[in-house]
Amino acid sequence: MFKRVVVFVSLVAFLIGFGLPNKVFAKKYRNYIIATATPGGTYYPVGVAIATLINIKLAKKGITATAITSAGSGENIQLLKNKEADFAILQGLFGSMAYNGKGLYKGKPQRFFYAVTALWPNVEHFSLLKKYVKTGNIMDLKGLHERFSIGKRGSGTEGSGKTILSALGIRVGKDIYPVYLGYNASIDAMINGRIAGANTPAGPPVAAITRLFAKMGADKVAILNFTDEQLKKIDSKYDVWFRYVIRPGTYPGQNKPIYTIAQPNFLAVRKGIPQEDVYLIVKTIYENLPFLRNIHKATYYMSLDNAIKGLPVPLAEGAAKYYEEKGLKIPKKLIAK
Repeated sequence: MFKRVVVFVSLVAFLIGFGLPNKVFAKKYRNYIIATATPGGTYYPVGVAIATLINIKLAKKGITATAITSAGSGENIQLLKNKEADFAILQGLFGSMAYNGKGLYKGKPQRFFYAVTALWPNVEHFSLLKKYVKTGNIMDLKGLHERFSIGKRGSGTEGSGKTILSALGIRVGKDIYPVYLGYNASIDAMINGRIAGANTPAGPPVAAITRLFAKMGADKVAILNFTDEQLKKIDSKYDVWFRYVIRPGTYPGQNKPIYTIAQPNFLAVRKGIPQEDVYLIVKTIYENLPFLRNIHKATYYMSLDNAIKGLPVPLAEGAAKYYEEKGLKIPKKLIAK
């Protein structure tokens, strides 16, 4: 299905360039770039699905979209800033840090983007080879002294992973020796025994994690749990994480629930994009949720009831207009000034 989506995106682009009526070109043509992350996670396939939906439904209005890969949230914020991307999928943590000038952006608020919609929970998957597992808890990384993939440099995976571990007193560079790999490369390295584990946050089921369990078996690899007390410590500074239980059967051979944590992912848009286009894109997404759900199960979380839950930055005016039309009450903190 995913290959068909990619092919379809290319086909739509071809038709737009050569096969659509001249009336399309009588209007101002806009092709928006959507920054996602590395393949193997959830950002990229969902970003491609959103771009494909826009191309199918809005091409006649002169609006199309292209999803691109990136290192994730950290790079996506820079792409928005440089106007190299128009929309981007971001972790709630990175959106909060950047917009409010905290953490990695301390003293330097990045106020050039708005929220469009919440997407799905970004669920933490700290996987570890079973031979290194002592309790099955995240604190198994304390004193591990093995190579561990923390995500690509500049990615949201790296940023959120380091934030989580720091809050628990797990030292990157001392307790674990960091390796900076994307999702698929991390899983390959685990399978080949070159690293002990990896951090791959995404919406379940994560393709890379499915491959890891299918290849190695649940008796050889584990996803680490978090206690309520650990969640409270992690969430004390940014107020974005919440409890998430990965149900049995989500991954091959997984017969017990995994008590992990999650934060919201959301679609952001840079300032300067016409708000009438933002309105049409949000409207198109919510009128065609079954299309997205056929692409990736993570999008089953998406609904009007969840559209603004957990958003860490104000809404774009076009998005707020659509939600208000649908009867949603926009809280003050989400109203753009």
